[in-house]
Amino acid sequence: MKKIKFAIEIGGGYTCIYVRGQGLALKEPTLVAAEPTADGYKVIALGNDAKKLVGKTKENIEIFTPSPSGEFSHYEYSVILLKHFLKKVGFKAHEDNALVIVPCGLSAKEKENILSVCEGANMGYVVLVPSVLCSCIGEGRSIDTSKVNMVVDIGGTATDLAVINMSTILKGATLGIGGKSIDAAIVNYLAYSQELVIGLPTAESLKNEVGSLYLNDTLNMEITGVDAQSKSPKGAVILSNDLRNAIEPFFSEIVRAIDTTINTLPPEIVADIINNKILVVGGCAKMQGLEDYLKKNLKYPVEISKDVDNTTILGAGKLLSDQQLLDSILKKI
Repeated sequence: MKKIKFAIEIGGGYTCIYVRGQGLALKEPTLVAAEPTADGYKVIALGNDAKKLVGKTKENIEIFTPSPSGEFSHYEYSVILLKHFLKKVGFKAHEDNALVIVPCGLSAKEKENILSVCEGANMGYVVLVPSVLCSCIGEGRSIDTSKVNMVVDIGGTATDLAVINMSTILKGATLGIGGKSIDAAIVNYLAYSQELVIGLPTAESLKNEVGSLYLNDTLNMEITGVDAQSKSPKGAVILSNDLRNAIEPFFSEIVRAIDTTINTLPPEIVADIINNKILVVGGCAKMQGLEDYLKKNLKYPVEISKDVDNTTILGAGKLLSDQQLLDSILKKI
């Protein structure tokens, strides 16, 4: 098998690139800013630069996350963004090979779309590896034994859950909810409950700073938005408890999905999951009170990853140095 030097995670929130022998070399928002022209759209900013423009541009400028596995209209922007990131880490076009992390449960067409984007970005040999396998490896768990692990990855635009053993996924599911869904819910909730209009960057800050699943949490944050009626500036102090009604339904849905998945499994596998604990990774795993919330609402023990933001890409990095395990995974997916 050809030697692979790069591991790439094109997440709904961030794109990460790990370079063998170097470590995590890039982590930037998966964002494109584009403005309309007579011939279509012109890209004006990418990654970190696009993030700085969120909420601060003319109305006709679109800032979005292209989906490499999704609709064809995103193909061009996915290629442009990936090329931009690869150039930053010294990727040699047509020469260097890569391991690309993907969600579990992708269709053959979606995998084909991702490989097409990689080809468009002038990448060499490319292998696709499910994110949940990388998450297990990143946390230091063995995936090539009969011992069963369950992983829940709460990302920017989706949540993956999977049951794993012998380097393969026994059962998996993907939910179309993640950190960005929560941001949008916070925007809508404050507009409805307090007639306060805020942008997604402010909602993201609220989520990260005072978002909590604890009942009666007293965390608070002062923000400025716009009064929905008068359109004039309006300040407010937002309490964690104010946001819980917007946030909690998403985690309730994740709990139901975990329960549904486990309820279909044989007792021996469930026993392993209980012994090993359900591993929770992804940016939203930082939510205050999540571990207690899951323990209260699930019948099963959970473990929040030690490095929720980077567990998956670091696991992929470990795979780059373990050819035997990588070969074993690729034979089974």
